[in-house]
Amino acid sequence: MDIEGFVRDKLAKQDNSKNQDEKSLENLLANIIMEYKDINHENAILMAQSVIDEVQTTLNIETSNDLFLKDIINIPKSEIAMGEMGVGSRGAGDFFVHRKIAEIVASTKSSSLVNPEAQDDGGVVKSPVSGSKEDEDVYITTAVDGIHSRLSEYPFLGGFHVTRASLRDVCVMGAEPVAIISDLHLADDGDVGKLFDFTAGVATVSELIDVPIVAGSTLRVGGDMVLGDRLVSAVGSIGVSKYPPTARKRAESGDVILLTEGSGGGTITTTAIYNGFFDVVWETMDIGFIKASNALVKDDLVKDVHAMTDVTNGGLRGDAHEISSTTGLGLEFYQDDIRNMVTPKVLSMLETLDIDPLGVSIDSLMIVAPEDVAKKVKNSVESVGVKIAEIGTVDNTGIPRMINSDGKEEILEPLFREAAYTKIKKLVGETTPEDFEIMKEKVQKAADNSIKKKERVINYIKNNS
Repeated sequence: MDIEGFVRDKLAKQDNSKNQDEKSLENLLANIIMEYKDINHENAILMAQSVIDEVQTTLNIETSNDLFLKDIINIPKSEIAMGEMGVGSRGAGDFFVHRKIAEIVASTKSSSLVNPEAQDDGGVVKSPVSGSKEDEDVYITTAVDGIHSRLSEYPFLGGFHVTRASLRDVCVMGAEPVAIISDLHLADDGDVGKLFDFTAGVATVSELIDVPIVAGSTLRVGGDMVLGDRLVSAVGSIGVSKYPPTARKRAESGDVILLTEGSGGGTITTTAIYNGFFDVVWETMDIGFIKASNALVKDDLVKDVHAMTDVTNGGLRGDAHEISSTTGLGLEFYQDDIRNMVTPKVLSMLETLDIDPLGVSIDSLMIVAPEDVAKKVKNSVESVGVKIAEIGTVDNTGIPRMINSDGKEEILEPLFREAAYTKIKKLVGETTPEDFEIMKEKVQKAADNSIKKKERVINYIKNNS
């Protein structure tokens, strides 16, 4: 419960000059506070008064003569909410917002080999190796992933899967993971044990693959202003490689598309828990993806692979669309071969719940490589006990599509949100809003205004330093 946001919203809707309104707000907030805190009404009123006073003080900025400060404080709003736009739901709306974030990043003009504009799994910078030959470089890959929001109540699983996700994003860029970092935020009423449980999940993956956790941060969600025990967190990974990254843009017509067997991660775990398929959770507790990636590094095949990605963001539909958009190439997939690469228990659960296996994260490793290299890749991956198969090819059509079991062709397009895998997601739905184009215009304007604000602040600091 965000009590600061609650107060801001209430104050915006009432006439602040009316003392009666403020007293009503105090009592309303005090009652909410007592739902979470074991305190008496008198102390709850004092806490409510403090929150209201702090919020009202910040609102005085609006009467300030410092126009530039007001400019910095005010948010360039889009008037479109996260849920409305489908942000975090790995569909068309989410992809659009991420492209706008990438535009803001790109506006810095700071160079990197792979940046957010590529919409790839991780970012890459190239750096000379100190003390080495002049032409020797190292490629440093970084990636960060947030815990699945519905795993807040299951910190160990959340930590385990977000660590795997972050490491996967490094691996698919052709890098070998060398370090893990963790960022934890637990709301004010959360049991400290949640921090330890989450960290144990992260540490489990760390120990299994022998990659150290080197740094982290631990804070409360919203400090004193958020009640409850919600856990939000992120894990970052760093990897290195002596070869250029296996970015999506390197895919070429004629390449073969390979897929390792997928059993899912955070999304499948959430699906299993909230739909009562508890035994499926164990299907997700593996490190096969990382073993497969490391095998390619060990066998020196990374330099020969054109592209790698993990089937996560909106499932194969989303990944196929992103690769096609980035490269301008077409991709042809074979439905039966894809289905064979989802573990039987996971596939059975998805079909029972009427969830599209191609529209949800199954956490497979997808590899795009020339035909002669593909054979070596299969041998390498299979040597560490991970199943892998050919599921398609790359061509010049510019269209991602799938050949269904009946021989009919289906164009692969991401839904507005990824396939709904919980009851609440099914209620929200996957349908694209009728005013999506108008929504995009508003979001675009907010992103543009954010870039303009950045430029104004940079100019101010440069001129006043």
